Formats: sequence, structure tokens, C-alpha cells
Amino acid sequence: MNWYLKVLKEHYLDFSGRARRKEYWMFTLVNLIISWSLGSLDFIFGTTFFSLISVVYSLLVFIPSLAVAVRRLHDVGKSGWYYLLIFIPIIGWIWLLVLLVTEGESNSNKWGENPKGIGNESIINQIGLE
Repeated sequence: MNWYLKVLKEHYLDFSGRARRKEYWMFTLVNLIISWSLGSLDFIFGTTFFSLISVVYSLLVFIPSLAVAVRRLHDVGKSGWYYLLIFIPIIGWIWLLVLLVTEGESNSNKWGENPKGIGNESIINQIGLE
């Protein structure tokens, strides 16, 4: 839940930098659980009230979902424009999924330092382990 809240609080509109796999997938998992729960409540109670809440929720998390996906792509060394692969049926979805589950680059890249802190040249230089 901390990863989910971190994305909402600290990175709501942040399309720059990098996001770890854990940050992306935990945010996505919580979104899926909330959406599934709201749909289940609609089914259980036979109403559409929770569908309205689900639509509002989806609108509220759309931008942070897109932002964390773009930062995840940055972590593997790809431009955020790769997210447009989602519009290519089947092959694009599979390719995007592979990119989203791929281990991030261990060193700095043009989008920033490794979010895991492993392999960061600046940290190595600071402690004198060159």
C-alpha cells in the first residue's frame, strides 16, 4: 500500500525519472483490486452506484497510472512514447508487457539514477570506491 500512496502523493503528475518494477506493479495491483472490488459491490447489491464511483476513481488515477508507466519505461531505457504500443493489438500488448516486467538498467541512464540505488556512479564516487 505504501508504493500506491507514494505514487499518488509524490509522483501524481511526475513523468520524469525512473520507477522500479515494484513501484509500478504494486500501484497497478492496488488499482486492479479497487476496481474489481467496486465492480463486485455493484454485482452483489444489484446497483450501478459503485459503477459511478469506479468511473470517478478511474478518472482520478488515470494520470498517475500513465505517469508511473512512463517512468517504468524510462527505467528500462525506453522513451515514454513506447506506451503507445498499447494501441497495437496483441503484439503491442505483449511487447509492452515484456518491457514493463524487464529489470531496469543497473546504471544511470538519460532519465536519471537507478531507483534501487545499485550501480549509481555518483554514490560510488562519493564514497571513493572508484
